[in-house]
Amino acid sequence: MAPKGRYALFFRTVAGRIDVSIPGKCWPAWHTSFRPRPVPFWNVSEPDTAVVPFDELPRLPGSGLRHSWHVHGPGDQLGTLNRLTRPVVAAAAAAVRTGERVGLSLPLGLPDPSFFGRQAPRHTMFPMGPNAWDDRLDGFYLQASSQWDGFRHIGAGADGFYGGWQGSPEADPGPLGIQHWAGVGVIGRGVLIDLVAHGGHDPFTHVAFGVADLEAALRSQGTALRFGDILCIRTGWTEKYQTLDEPARLELAERLADPFHYDCAGLAGSEEISRFLWDSGVAAVTADNPAVETVPMDPAAGSLHLRLIPCLGFAIGELFDFAALAAACRRERRYEFLFASVPLNLAGGVGSPANAVAIL
Repeated sequence: MAPKGRYALFFRTVAGRIDVSIPGKCWPAWHTSFRPRPVPFWNVSEPDTAVVPFDELPRLPGSGLRHSWHVHGPGDQLGTLNRLTRPVVAAAAAAVRTGERVGLSLPLGLPDPSFFGRQAPRHTMFPMGPNAWDDRLDGFYLQASSQWDGFRHIGAGADGFYGGWQGSPEADPGPLGIQHWAGVGVIGRGVLIDLVAHGGHDPFTHVAFGVADLEAALRSQGTALRFGDILCIRTGWTEKYQTLDEPARLELAERLADPFHYDCAGLAGSEEISRFLWDSGVAAVTADNPAVETVPMDPAAGSLHLRLIPCLGFAIGELFDFAALAAACRRERRYEFLFASVPLNLAGGVGSPANAVAIL
Protein backbone atom coordinates (compact mmCIF):
# COMPACT_ATOMS: atom_id res chain seq x y z
CA MET A 1 0.00 0.00 0.00
CA ALA A 2 1.30 3.46 -0.86
CA PRO A 3 2.46 5.44 2.19
CA LYS A 4 0.42 8.47 3.21
CA GLY A 5 0.87 11.41 5.54
CA ARG A 6 3.35 14.18 6.29
CA TYR A 7 6.45 12.02 6.54
CA ALA A 8 5.47 9.28 4.10
CA LEU A 9 8.19 8.76 1.53
CA PHE A 10 9.43 5.29 2.50
CA PHE A 11 8.11 2.50 4.73
CA ARG A 12 9.78 -0.56 6.16
CA THR A 13 8.26 -3.19 8.43
CA VAL A 14 10.30 -4.44 11.36
CA ALA A 15 8.86 -7.55 12.94
CA GLY A 16 9.33 -9.02 16.37
CA ARG A 17 9.66 -7.87 19.93
CA ILE A 18 12.66 -5.92 21.18
CA ASP A 19 13.75 -5.91 24.79
CA VAL A 20 16.58 -3.63 25.88
CA SER A 21 18.21 -3.57 29.28
CA ILE A 22 21.01 -1.15 30.06
CA PRO A 23 23.09 -2.20 33.06
CA GLY A 24 25.90 -0.32 34.71
CA LYS A 25 26.80 1.82 37.64
CA CYS A 26 26.57 5.18 35.92
CA TRP A 27 24.17 4.00 33.22
CA PRO A 28 21.00 3.05 35.15
CA ALA A 29 18.98 0.07 34.03
CA TRP A 30 16.22 1.05 31.66
CA HIS A 31 14.03 -1.74 30.35
CA THR A 32 11.72 -1.07 27.44
CA SER A 33 9.60 -3.45 25.49
CA PHE A 34 7.92 -2.37 22.28
CA ARG A 35 6.74 -3.74 18.97
CA PRO A 36 7.85 -1.56 16.04
CA ARG A 37 5.37 -0.94 13.23
CA PRO A 38 5.93 0.27 9.64
CA VAL A 39 7.84 3.54 10.01
CA PRO A 40 7.96 6.42 7.52
CA PHE A 41 11.27 8.15 7.00
CA TRP A 42 13.43 9.75 4.33
CA ASN A 43 16.20 7.46 3.13
CA VAL A 44 17.80 7.22 -0.30
CA SER A 45 20.59 4.85 0.53
CA GLU A 46 19.72 2.38 3.29
CA PRO A 47 16.45 0.49 3.01
CA ASP A 48 17.44 -1.49 6.09
CA THR A 49 17.41 1.54 8.38
CA ALA A 50 14.31 2.05 10.50
CA VAL A 51 13.44 4.93 12.81
CA VAL A 52 11.58 3.96 15.96
CA PRO A 53 8.55 6.30 15.86
CA PHE A 54 8.67 9.15 18.32
CA ASP A 55 5.30 8.19 19.79
CA GLU A 56 6.65 4.73 20.63
CA LEU A 57 9.67 6.00 22.55
CA PRO A 58 9.41 5.50 26.32
CA ARG A 59 9.16 8.38 28.77
CA LEU A 60 11.66 9.29 31.46
CA PRO A 61 10.39 8.81 35.01
CA GLY A 62 11.51 12.25 36.17
CA SER A 63 10.66 14.70 33.38
CA GLY A 64 8.09 12.53 31.61
CA LEU A 65 9.71 13.41 28.27
CA ARG A 66 10.24 10.81 25.56
CA HIS A 67 13.79 9.50 25.27
CA SER A 68 15.86 7.42 22.86
CA TRP A 69 18.38 5.96 25.28
CA HIS A 70 17.69 2.37 24.23
CA VAL A 71 17.84 3.00 20.47
CA HIS A 72 21.62 2.85 19.94
CA GLY A 73 22.54 0.65 22.89
CA PRO A 74 24.17 1.26 26.27
CA GLY A 75 27.06 3.69 26.42
CA ASP A 76 26.22 5.37 23.11
CA GLN A 77 28.24 8.55 22.51
CA LEU A 78 26.80 9.84 19.21
CA GLY A 79 23.02 10.01 19.53
CA THR A 80 21.43 11.14 16.27
CA LEU A 81 24.88 11.37 14.66
CA ASN A 82 24.57 7.59 14.37
CA ARG A 83 22.27 8.40 11.45
CA LEU A 84 25.30 9.60 9.49
CA THR A 85 26.19 6.11 8.32
CA ARG A 86 28.65 5.40 5.55
CA PRO A 87 25.97 5.02 2.85
CA VAL A 88 24.22 8.21 4.03
CA VAL A 89 27.46 10.21 3.89
CA ALA A 90 28.40 8.72 0.52
CA ALA A 91 24.99 9.69 -0.88
CA ALA A 92 25.45 13.23 0.50
CA ALA A 93 28.49 13.71 -1.74
CA ALA A 94 26.10 13.91 -4.71
CA ALA A 95 25.04 17.35 -3.41
CA VAL A 96 28.41 18.73 -4.56
CA ARG A 97 28.02 20.06 -8.10
CA THR A 98 30.03 23.27 -8.48
CA GLY A 99 32.63 22.85 -5.73
CA GLU A 100 31.87 26.28 -4.24
CA ARG A 101 32.80 26.40 -0.54
CA VAL A 102 31.03 28.64 1.97
CA GLY A 103 32.18 29.08 5.56
CA LEU A 104 29.39 28.82 8.14
CA SER A 105 31.15 30.15 11.24
CA LEU A 106 31.37 33.64 12.69
CA PRO A 107 34.85 35.00 13.45
CA LEU A 108 35.98 33.63 16.82
CA GLY A 109 35.84 37.13 18.31
CA LEU A 110 32.09 37.44 17.70
CA PRO A 111 29.78 38.08 19.41
CA ASP A 112 31.67 40.91 21.08
CA PRO A 113 31.07 41.36 23.95
CA SER A 114 30.34 37.66 24.53
CA PHE A 115 27.01 36.43 25.85
CA PHE A 116 25.96 34.53 28.99
CA GLY A 117 28.90 35.69 31.12
CA ARG A 118 31.52 34.36 28.72
CA GLN A 119 34.53 36.36 27.59
CA ALA A 120 36.21 37.02 24.27
CA PRO A 121 39.44 35.05 23.69
CA ARG A 122 42.74 36.89 23.99
CA HIS A 123 44.98 36.24 21.00
CA THR A 124 48.72 36.53 21.59
CA MET A 125 51.37 36.20 18.86
CA PHE A 126 55.04 35.76 19.69
CA PRO A 127 58.27 34.93 17.81
CA MET A 128 59.79 31.46 17.92
CA GLY A 129 62.99 32.53 16.22
CA PRO A 130 64.31 34.83 13.50
CA ASN A 131 61.85 33.62 10.87
CA ALA A 132 59.06 31.88 12.77
CA TRP A 133 56.05 32.88 14.85
CA ASP A 134 53.61 31.14 17.14
CA ASP A 135 50.36 32.18 18.79
CA ARG A 136 47.95 31.18 21.54
CA LEU A 137 44.45 31.87 22.79
CA ASP A 138 43.76 32.62 26.44
CA GLY A 139 40.31 32.65 28.02
CA PHE A 140 38.91 30.64 25.12
CA TYR A 141 35.23 29.75 25.72
CA LEU A 142 34.41 26.90 23.35
CA GLN A 143 30.74 27.90 23.06
CA ALA A 144 31.15 31.66 22.78
CA SER A 145 30.86 31.87 18.99
CA SER A 146 29.47 29.52 16.29
CA GLN A 147 29.42 26.25 18.20
CA TRP A 148 28.09 22.78 18.94
CA ASP A 149 26.32 21.90 22.18
CA GLY A 150 27.71 18.54 23.28
CA PHE A 151 25.89 15.99 25.42
CA ARG A 152 27.54 17.34 28.59
CA HIS A 153 26.00 20.77 28.03
CA ILE A 154 22.66 19.98 29.65
CA GLY A 155 21.20 17.10 31.61
CA ALA A 156 17.66 15.99 32.35
CA GLY A 157 17.71 16.59 36.09
CA ALA A 158 17.49 13.45 38.19
CA ASP A 159 17.21 11.35 35.02
CA GLY A 160 20.80 12.24 34.15
CA PHE A 161 22.59 13.21 30.98
CA TYR A 162 21.99 11.55 27.60
CA GLY A 163 21.78 7.81 28.00
CA GLY A 164 21.19 8.11 31.74
CA TRP A 165 24.81 8.87 32.60
CA GLN A 166 25.00 10.03 36.21
CA GLY A 167 28.70 10.78 36.39
CA SER A 168 30.46 14.10 36.97
CA PRO A 169 31.61 15.93 33.81
CA GLU A 170 34.42 17.54 35.79
CA ALA A 171 35.70 14.27 37.24
CA ASP A 172 35.36 11.90 34.28
CA PRO A 173 36.35 13.14 30.78
CA GLY A 174 35.38 9.91 29.03
CA PRO A 175 31.60 9.59 28.66
CA LEU A 176 29.72 11.99 26.36
CA GLY A 177 32.73 14.23 25.68
CA ILE A 178 32.96 16.12 22.38
CA GLN A 179 35.98 13.98 21.42
CA HIS A 180 33.57 11.24 20.33
CA TRP A 181 32.04 13.57 17.73
CA ALA A 182 35.50 14.65 16.59
CA GLY A 183 36.37 11.04 15.84
CA VAL A 184 33.78 10.85 13.04
CA GLY A 185 32.98 14.47 12.26
CA VAL A 186 29.56 15.91 11.46
CA ILE A 187 29.43 15.32 7.72
CA GLY A 188 26.37 14.74 5.56
CA ARG A 189 23.80 16.38 3.33
CA GLY A 190 23.02 19.84 4.64
CA VAL A 191 19.65 21.45 3.99
CA LEU A 192 19.09 25.18 4.46
CA ILE A 193 15.63 26.08 5.72
CA ASP A 194 15.45 29.77 4.89
CA LEU A 195 12.83 31.23 7.23
CA VAL A 196 14.03 34.76 6.37
CA ALA A 197 13.06 34.32 2.73
CA HIS A 198 9.77 32.69 3.66
CA GLY A 199 8.35 35.39 5.93
CA GLY A 200 8.96 38.85 7.35
CA HIS A 201 9.88 38.60 11.03
CA ASP A 202 12.25 40.42 13.35
CA PRO A 203 14.83 37.88 14.58
CA PHE A 204 15.31 39.92 17.77
CA THR A 205 11.69 39.29 18.83
CA HIS A 206 9.94 36.28 20.34
CA VAL A 207 8.81 34.30 17.29
CA ALA A 208 8.22 30.55 17.68
CA PHE A 209 8.47 28.62 14.42
CA GLY A 210 6.42 25.43 14.36
CA VAL A 211 6.30 22.39 12.11
CA ALA A 212 3.94 24.15 9.69
CA ASP A 213 6.47 26.96 9.24
CA LEU A 214 9.31 24.54 8.49
CA GLU A 215 7.17 22.57 6.04
CA ALA A 216 6.00 25.73 4.26
CA ALA A 217 9.60 26.94 3.86
CA LEU A 218 10.68 23.55 2.51
CA ARG A 219 7.81 23.54 0.02
CA SER A 220 8.60 27.04 -1.19
CA GLN A 221 12.22 25.99 -1.76
CA GLY A 222 11.22 22.75 -3.47
CA THR A 223 13.24 20.80 -0.90
CA ALA A 224 12.42 17.36 0.55
CA LEU A 225 14.14 16.06 3.66
CA ARG A 226 16.03 12.76 3.72
CA PHE A 227 17.20 10.44 6.44
CA GLY A 228 20.49 11.73 7.89
CA ASP A 229 20.06 15.37 6.86
CA ILE A 230 21.77 18.18 8.77
CA LEU A 231 19.35 21.08 9.08
CA CYS A 232 20.60 24.67 8.81
CA ILE A 233 17.84 26.98 10.02
CA ARG A 234 18.21 30.62 8.99
CA THR A 235 16.32 33.11 11.17
CA GLY A 236 18.45 36.14 10.29
CA TRP A 237 19.69 36.61 13.88
CA THR A 238 23.45 36.69 13.29
CA GLU A 239 22.96 38.86 10.20
CA LYS A 240 21.07 41.49 12.19
CA TYR A 241 23.63 41.26 14.98
CA GLN A 242 26.46 42.10 12.60
CA THR A 243 24.70 45.32 11.56
CA LEU A 244 24.63 46.66 15.15
CA ASP A 245 26.97 49.44 16.22
CA GLU A 246 29.12 49.15 19.34
CA PRO A 247 26.64 50.70 21.83
CA ALA A 248 23.86 48.41 20.57
CA ARG A 249 26.10 45.35 20.92
CA LEU A 250 27.01 46.36 24.47
CA GLU A 251 23.34 46.80 25.37
CA LEU A 252 22.46 43.42 23.85
CA ALA A 253 25.29 41.65 25.70
CA GLU A 254 24.01 43.10 28.98
CA ARG A 255 20.57 41.62 28.30
CA LEU A 256 22.10 38.29 27.28
CA ALA A 257 23.93 37.98 30.58
CA ASP A 258 20.86 35.96 31.59
CA PRO A 259 20.24 33.09 29.13
CA PHE A 260 16.50 33.12 29.85
CA HIS A 261 15.54 36.78 29.64
CA TYR A 262 16.12 38.07 26.15
CA ASP A 263 14.09 37.81 22.95
CA CYS A 264 14.95 35.92 19.78
CA ALA A 265 13.14 34.07 17.03
CA GLY A 266 13.68 30.32 16.87
CA LEU A 267 12.05 26.92 16.89
CA ALA A 268 9.19 26.29 19.29
CA GLY A 269 10.11 24.17 22.29
CA SER A 270 7.12 21.90 21.75
CA GLU A 271 6.84 18.14 21.60
CA GLU A 272 5.52 18.58 18.05
CA ILE A 273 8.86 20.01 16.92
CA SER A 274 10.85 17.23 18.58
CA ARG A 275 8.53 14.63 17.02
CA PHE A 276 9.04 16.19 13.56
CA LEU A 277 12.83 16.26 13.90
CA TRP A 278 13.03 12.72 15.25
CA ASP A 279 10.61 11.09 12.82
CA SER A 280 12.16 12.91 9.85
CA GLY A 281 15.43 11.09 10.51
CA VAL A 282 17.38 14.33 10.95
CA ALA A 283 20.96 13.82 12.18
CA ALA A 284 21.70 17.34 13.50
CA VAL A 285 20.05 20.75 13.83
CA THR A 286 21.92 24.03 13.51
CA ALA A 287 20.63 27.60 13.60
CA ASP A 288 21.95 31.15 13.32
CA ASN A 289 20.55 32.28 16.66
CA PRO A 290 21.86 31.87 20.23
CA ALA A 291 19.70 28.91 21.24
CA VAL A 292 18.13 27.18 18.18
CA GLU A 293 14.82 27.57 20.02
CA THR A 294 12.91 30.77 20.65
CA VAL A 295 13.63 32.76 23.80
CA PRO A 296 12.08 33.35 26.26
CA MET A 297 10.83 29.80 26.59
CA ASP A 298 7.11 29.22 26.62
CA PRO A 299 6.44 27.14 29.77
CA ALA A 300 3.43 25.59 28.07
CA ALA A 301 5.62 24.32 25.20
CA GLY A 302 8.69 23.38 27.22
CA SER A 303 12.42 23.48 26.53
CA LEU A 304 13.69 22.24 23.19
CA HIS A 305 17.20 21.99 24.65
CA LEU A 306 15.89 19.55 27.24
CA ARG A 307 13.91 17.55 24.71
CA LEU A 308 16.68 17.31 22.12
CA ILE A 309 20.02 17.03 23.92
CA PRO A 310 19.69 14.77 26.99
CA CYS A 311 16.45 13.03 25.99
CA LEU A 312 16.80 12.35 22.25
CA GLY A 313 20.56 12.74 21.82
CA PHE A 314 20.40 15.40 19.12
CA ALA A 315 23.48 17.29 17.99
CA ILE A 316 22.53 20.98 17.90
CA GLY A 317 24.59 23.96 16.81
CA GLU A 318 24.09 27.66 17.51
CA LEU A 319 25.22 31.06 16.23
CA PHE A 320 26.07 29.76 12.76
CA ASP A 321 26.36 32.29 9.94
CA PHE A 322 24.11 31.40 6.99
CA ALA A 323 24.02 34.72 5.09
CA ALA A 324 26.52 33.77 2.37
CA LEU A 325 25.07 30.26 2.17
CA ALA A 326 21.56 31.64 1.61
CA ALA A 327 22.83 33.85 -1.22
CA ALA A 328 24.59 30.90 -2.85
CA CYS A 329 21.51 28.69 -2.53
CA ARG A 330 19.29 31.35 -4.11
CA ARG A 331 21.74 31.75 -6.97
CA GLU A 332 21.98 27.99 -7.56
CA ARG A 333 18.23 27.52 -7.00
CA ARG A 334 18.82 24.58 -4.70
CA TYR A 335 19.11 24.31 -0.94
CA GLU A 336 21.16 21.14 -0.50
CA PHE A 337 24.93 20.88 -0.12
CA LEU A 338 27.59 18.81 1.58
CA PHE A 339 27.90 19.95 5.20
CA ALA A 340 31.23 19.30 6.93
CA SER A 341 32.22 20.12 10.48
CA VAL A 342 34.94 18.63 12.71
CA PRO A 343 34.57 19.50 16.41
CA LEU A 344 37.66 19.82 18.59
CA ASN A 345 39.19 16.52 19.69
CA LEU A 346 39.07 17.56 23.33
CA ALA A 347 38.53 14.84 25.92
CA GLY A 348 35.54 15.68 28.07
CA GLY A 349 34.66 18.77 26.05
CA VAL A 350 31.20 20.20 26.79
CA GLY A 351 31.01 21.91 23.39
CA SER A 352 33.16 22.95 20.47
CA PRO A 353 33.58 25.69 17.90
CA ALA A 354 31.61 24.76 14.79
CA ASN A 355 34.47 24.85 12.27
CA ALA A 356 31.88 24.23 9.55
CA VAL A 357 31.75 24.63 5.79
CA ALA A 358 29.14 24.02 3.10
CA ILE A 359 30.26 22.63 -0.26
CA LEU A 360 27.93 23.24 -3.18
